[in-house]
Amino acid sequence: MPQDTQPEDKRSGEKTISTNRKAFHDYTILEKIEAGVELRGTEVKSLRAGRVNFKDSYVDMRNGELILIGTHINPYEAGNRNNHEPERPRRLLLHKREILKWGIKARDKGLTLVPLRMYFKRGRVKIEIGLAKGRRTYDKRVAIATREARREVDRAIKEAKRG
Repeated sequence: MPQDTQPEDKRSGEKTISTNRKAFHDYTILEKIEAGVELRGTEVKSLRAGRVNFKDSYVDMRNGELILIGTHINPYEAGNRNNHEPERPRRLLLHKREILKWGIKARDKGLTLVPLRMYFKRGRVKIEIGLAKGRRTYDKRVAIATREARREVDRAIKEAKRG
C-alpha cells in the first residue's frame, strides 16, 4: 500500500495528518527517523483538522537542535488572539546523539533533511524526517516512468485475476 493513502493503522495507533509527496518526487530518501514536534495548543487543534502544508519545508541544525522550517500550519479558526504563527520554526524532539548523528550526516555528505509525513501516534504528534539526496530532472523522469510501468503491471494482474 502506498505511503500517502494509509489514513489510520489500527495496530500502532497511527493516524496520518499529511504526507509530503513532493519530497518523494524531488529527493531520493536514504534513511528515515521518527521525531516528536514541539507545538503550541492551537497548532495541535489545527493539525487534528489536517491543516498542514509541507511546501518548501526542511529541517536545519541550529545550536545543537534540529529545527523544522517552512512548514505551514494554518491558524486555528476558533482560536483567539493567542493563536500561533503559521510558519514559525518548530523544534524537533530527538535524543542528543540522534541529533548529532543526523546533523553531521546531512552536513558532511551534502544531504538534506526533509519532512516526509506528520501523524498522530498514541495522541502525540510525530514527524517522519528523511535523509535525502536531491534528484536531477532525468532521475525524476525515470522514477515517473517506473511508477507508471508498475501501475500497468498491477492493472494487468488484477484484470487476469478477474477473469
